[in-house]
Amino acid sequence: MKIQFLQLLRSTNRQGIENVIAWLNQSDFFEAPASTMFHGNYAGGLLEHSMNVAVLANDIREMMIRREPELVNQVSCENIIIAALLHDICKANVYQKATKYRKDKNNAWETYDSYNVDYSELPLGHGEKSVIRLLQLGLQLTNDEILAIRWHMTAWELPFQSNEAKANLSTAKDQCPLLTIIQTADALASAILEEKRK
Repeated sequence: MKIQFLQLLRSTNRQGIENVIAWLNQSDFFEAPASTMFHGNYAGGLLEHSMNVAVLANDIREMMIRREPELVNQVSCENIIIAALLHDICKANVYQKATKYRKDKNNAWETYDSYNVDYSELPLGHGEKSVIRLLQLGLQLTNDEILAIRWHMTAWELPFQSNEAKANLSTAKDQCPLLTIIQTADALASAILEEKRK
């Protein structure tokens, strides 16, 4: 899966993509979970999730082009690859393996493998951190890719934000079909395709 992921990124020939790949290789991106308690909460879950989002986003794009042919000029396969595969780069180097305790079915304590989270390295919001990290690495992003990555969580991270943030999200969704495609693919992957391990 890692080989396919890297081949897809390289297929874009995007300025800065080799810097991103070098950073990913020195990080824990390919071994990290996608979450601690929800979808993909196991080693390699983040890579699996990113690939699932890319496949689903491409499927959604193709389906929408059949219904709205002008979309072919608004959302490219390259946009899908960049936004889908890198939308959660913010999760690299955040999770640390940990042993935790819980009650089993007989109400006895047992240990299980899990993860702790450490947001101390570049403590920014979810989407912003991914965009900023990619720009720091020199990746040339289109405005639509920036919007799709920044707002892919949509309302899930809005409760603590301002009316301005809500208005920006609404405007971004109106202007950027890529955002809706990535957000939908992300939701489908995390809620339907990916398991949560206990």
